[in-house]
Amino acid sequence: MHGEYKVPGGKLVVVDVEVEDGVLRHPQVAGDFFLEPDEALHAVNRALDGAPADTDAAGLASRIDRALPEGTVMYGLTSEAVGIAVRRALAHATDWTDYDWQLVYDGPQSPALHMALDEVLTAEVAAGRRPPTLRVWEWAAPAVIIGSFQSLRNEVDAQGAERHGIEVVRRISGGGAMFVEPGNTITYSLSVPDSLVQGLSFQDSYAYLDDWVLDALGEMGIKAWYQPLNDIATEQGKIAGAAQKRLVGPDGGPGAVLHHVTMAYDIDADKMLEVLRTGREKLSDKGTRSAKKRVDPLRRQTGLPRREVIDGLVDSFRRRYGLTDGKVTDEELARAQELVRTKFSTPEWTTRVP
Repeated sequence: MHGEYKVPGGKLVVVDVEVEDGVLRHPQVAGDFFLEPDEALHAVNRALDGAPADTDAAGLASRIDRALPEGTVMYGLTSEAVGIAVRRALAHATDWTDYDWQLVYDGPQSPALHMALDEVLTAEVAAGRRPPTLRVWEWAAPAVIIGSFQSLRNEVDAQGAERHGIEVVRRISGGGAMFVEPGNTITYSLSVPDSLVQGLSFQDSYAYLDDWVLDALGEMGIKAWYQPLNDIATEQGKIAGAAQKRLVGPDGGPGAVLHHVTMAYDIDADKMLEVLRTGREKLSDKGTRSAKKRVDPLRRQTGLPRREVIDGLVDSFRRRYGLTDGKVTDEELARAQELVRTKFSTPEWTTRVP
């Protein structure tokens, strides 16, 4: 069995391993990491050999740590990363390059239709009728998008939203509220088979699916990092937030993961504060007294037009994994429009947590 894991911000770890009588046998760890001394690699392989095959990544990391020679130095590699690579091998996880990725980048859509398209396209990936998809959004109207489990009245100032003509919609993923305006926001979705994140914990899957965009931002001169659980940050502040939803496949079979990210290209912080009920506890948790300081837009950090930032992200993905231009099919669009009518534009859905 073969497993690979790209350490977020680090190097590639590759593991080939067999299972005999319920234990790991003949493990071979490789990759483009740096490890000193040389005998440390043999110690890693010996630590894995004979481990129960159901040992989780943390348990495997603990075995490795106990076996490493004193003074071992790892660069671009961690013991836990080796454990994750083993778990991905045992789960028969796939890799980014195993797929023919499709790009969907259409004109502006209504906020409710974006919510519906995320659900429909991810369900199509789960059913095997659509290839893994990167969808870049364009917004037709300003909106507040609240998480699946958030209280509407606790998160949104209804009078402020009405005063500024801002639509409120609820998405299918968890997480916090997003304030978006056309031209000020960069949003994308990844709809991927769940085999791509097999062997990863929920938290690790966020870092794994965000890693490519960190590299893409780096190519634009932005040193960004993943900040658990679901933020992308720089020294100047948070620039993006991610959310996920897992969908099961037909008849309970293999499913798909929706991973979507909203990035602040620019922001009207005063308007945001009038629309979102940003509590003191949430601000203090982020280490700041002002909501204006929580988000530092990409326009300021890159000096690039918004479309150039989007093109940079897409081009970076294309170089790494391949990407062909595609579109939402007529059938997918019709299903999404029906979901807008029956779900995403209804008070029952928007106020399901009042």
